[in-house]
Parts: sequence; structure tokens; C-alpha cells
Amino acid sequence: QVQVVESGGGLVQAGGSLRLSCTASGSISSIVGMGWYRQAPGKQRELVARINSGGSINYADFVKGRFTMSRDNAKNSVYLQMNNLEPDDTAVYYCKALVRLLTFGSPEYQYWGQGTQVTVSS
Repeated sequence: QVQVVESGGGLVQAGGSLRLSCTASGSISSIVGMGWYRQAPGKQRELVARINSGGSINYADFVKGRFTMSRDNAKNSVYLQMNNLEPDDTAVYYCKALVRLLTFGSPEYQYWGQGTQVTVSS
């Protein structure tokens, strides 16, 4: 019913930049919020940044002003501009969409993308 697709990962040297994109599509009535998460090998998945329907954005402390999240409502898309990347940023980055479906009275459902690998070399 709903697909979430990320793109933009890759290999970059420390200090470099990447821009991740995420688009939600399908039987969506409205998007309640979207977020970026990451999971490094052997670690739990953690929040990177999230945005709610009103446009408020929360960042994890480790972002330290290096990452910027933005969105395009018309495209049901969010972006994550990552600057000054560090080797500790190496992880699979996942996008999550919290949506209401087209069915009447739909509750909120969350959908995850397949993830995109970000590797930062020292």
C-alpha cells in the first residue's frame, strides 16, 4: 500500500558531504511525520532527525549542526543534507514515514524504507 524509498548513500571521505533523499508513495491520505534513522553494525537503530506535519524538526545531539533535514510536501519527500561527515557516521540510514491511509478513519501507520548505506572513510 505504501512504499518508502531512500537514495543517495555512498562512500565518502571524512569531511565530505552526502545528500539523502526519501520518498513515500502509495495509498497515502496524509503524512503525519517522517524521520531519518541510522543503524551501525552491532548497534541499535537510532534517530538522526525527524519532522512533523507542522514542519518542526528535531535532531539528535550527535548531528551537532552538521546535518540538515528538509522536505517537499508536494512530493511526499524528505532530504538529509550531511556535511562534515565523520567515520562514526558510517551506518545504514533508514527513512520512516508515519502516514494515514486513504481509507476513511485510517489510524496512523509507519513504514520503513530498505535503507541506504553511508560509509565514511578516515
